[in-house]
Amino acid sequence: MDFESGVWCTSLGHNNRHVNEAIIKQMNIISHAGYRYSNKIVDEAVEKVLNLFGYIDGKCVFLSSGSEAVEFAVQAVKKIMNKPYFLCLNGYFLSSYGLSAARNKEEWISLDLTDYKGDPSSFLKNIPFDKIGAFIFEPGNASGTVKLPPEDLVKMIEVKIRENNGFIVVDEVTTGVGRTGKSFGYEYYDISPDIVAFGKGIGNGYPVSVIALSKQVALLIEKSGLKYAQSHQNDPLGCAVVKEVISIIEHNNYIQRASEIGLVLEHELNLLLEKYKCIKEVRGRGLMFVIEFIQYNDFPLEKIHRDLFDAGFITGLSIPANLLRFYPPLTIEREQIKGLVNALSNILSKY
Repeated sequence: MDFESGVWCTSLGHNNRHVNEAIIKQMNIISHAGYRYSNKIVDEAVEKVLNLFGYIDGKCVFLSSGSEAVEFAVQAVKKIMNKPYFLCLNGYFLSSYGLSAARNKEEWISLDLTDYKGDPSSFLKNIPFDKIGAFIFEPGNASGTVKLPPEDLVKMIEVKIRENNGFIVVDEVTTGVGRTGKSFGYEYYDISPDIVAFGKGIGNGYPVSVIALSKQVALLIEKSGLKYAQSHQNDPLGCAVVKEVISIIEHNNYIQRASEIGLVLEHELNLLLEKYKCIKEVRGRGLMFVIEFIQYNDFPLEKIHRDLFDAGFITGLSIPANLLRFYPPLTIEREQIKGLVNALSNILSKY
């Protein structure tokens, strides 16, 4: 039983019949086309995506990976902002390459949330918002360690960015497509993004990612002369997968289901917290949770992780953060959650 959804990708579970059929059907029509050309399935996927955000007359770009989507969004917004800095939260992944990976101090201001004491005005008082062109926000995955940014702080950042005519870019590569119990993680923060980049779960294991652009930002980017070309940009096959995944989620009301069954996961994990003194904290939301353990020099976390695997459960592991991670698909059943928790309880009772 895969409680990692691959690498947080198989939002509808492995070997989903409907997704597989959509891939085969599109392969028999056309799987690849030059990036200068569109076709019916691309247009249909665009409509599905823009409806998720209410982006009337917005635009979409379809690429191959989450890192690429975020990097495209950062490169695009850099072309249209007339200020020298990006703002982000320290400790959040964003991308594996490019500007959004390097985040050099000449262009990026990173906020360290370990210094946050609950007063957003005080925390932000020295931030030069008049020089910040965009806030790049990732709503909680934090490289698989699940650190949920304070809602009041994020909201105040949005207000300050808007007051200074900046842009909001949201990285929903992991937190999107129902992972947090809402369609997208930013919905917990009462903010309105200009650009949303997402991937992983939108392909259910197929390598496709999406950048959704509001109408205003799309027009600015078009006027900026941004040039971008990638071999699999706007591929019909990837678009067929995106369209089908969204349709399945909507038809089966999986977002609401993720919210409800996420409460079951949270409850069951908190029972372990009450029972075992080695557990420091359970944190997360929706179907995105971690158990962080108290730091002991000889605590056998790798052994526990392996024992879970031997018991039939794939879970996430971070030795530096001393945690186990649980990101099951939206299709997970209550009995499967309880099976995992019972297995983990039996393992922890030995240590």
